[in-house]
Amino acid sequence: MELDERKVKILKAIISNYLETGEPVGSRTISKYTDLNLSSATIRNEMADLEEMGYIIQPHTSAGRIPTDAGYRFYVDQLMDEKEEFAEVAKQERDTLLERVDRMEVLLKQVAKVLAYNTNYATMVTAPNYEKTVKFIQLSLVDEKTLLAVIVVEGNIIKNQMIHINVSLDNEDVLKFNILLNTFLQGASLEDINLEMIQAMKKQSGGYGEILDQIFQGIVEAIHEAQELEVYTSGATNILKYPELGDISKTSELLEKLEDKNEVSHLLEETTGKTNESGIQVYIGDETPSLKDCSLVTATYQMPEGAKGTIGILGPKRMDYKKVVSTLKNLTIELDEIFKKGEGVNENGQ
Repeated sequence: MELDERKVKILKAIISNYLETGEPVGSRTISKYTDLNLSSATIRNEMADLEEMGYIIQPHTSAGRIPTDAGYRFYVDQLMDEKEEFAEVAKQERDTLLERVDRMEVLLKQVAKVLAYNTNYATMVTAPNYEKTVKFIQLSLVDEKTLLAVIVVEGNIIKNQMIHINVSLDNEDVLKFNILLNTFLQGASLEDINLEMIQAMKKQSGGYGEILDQIFQGIVEAIHEAQELEVYTSGATNILKYPELGDISKTSELLEKLEDKNEVSHLLEETTGKTNESGIQVYIGDETPSLKDCSLVTATYQMPEGAKGTIGILGPKRMDYKKVVSTLKNLTIELDEIFKKGEGVNENGQ
């Protein structure tokens, strides 16, 4: 059985009404809601067909119908296919987002906050995921047995690392180490720093192999820290506004996930690179097994250097998909403009 035009209109009417009210939708409501001019009996027959096809269900006997995951999926796909015109984000909210900031961290926190306020859902934003290769290393003496290593990695991310050594060094020794480290490590990633490279450097270290090991350990720790995906969240408590997510145990579990950086990172990393042409991806119910009672809408933004980050909006399956998709489409356009114009936004405010 295929969805003819009448069934499509009835299904959209059911979903639209349910998105607005959160209450099961009956045939009498639909008869007033659409321009079909059909009797309640005819609408009930069509609704029975839609239920048999898996697009709607009747949660309780004698109650109206609510959409299934398949119903939401059809609704979202139709929305995308029809290329409906989306309203722009309110000017005031855009202006708030576009306030000049000097740090990527501040901008992305601002994005998460504005999205949570604008949509009334939980929001998540990951920082651009650069391939962390070494651009430059600068060692300097703090005292005879302490070095400060300043490591600059791709994306102009700067990490400072204090390195304690077992023997005394002077400025001439430190200069030699700087030359040696930059000769071998500029452009190298963690995967490139292998045993063969380390042995080659030790041979040129003039008997300072043990100190080189200590310096290496500090540098590797700094690069590894830089590779950890930064995640910014906002509006987690918005989840409490939706009765269908009101089960205490489920809500507690969901809030814990949103507070866990690793959980959010894993969830959003899975969506990177899996977007459709519009750059928006919608996951409904069981399409995200760890969040089967929710919907997640994501968008990917891209830096001029090619690094990508992900923005996610999480809410109930009874989500205002039009508004969320509209907001994300406009937001990614605004971010692209910010990054292309070089608004002074970088990872460290440098």
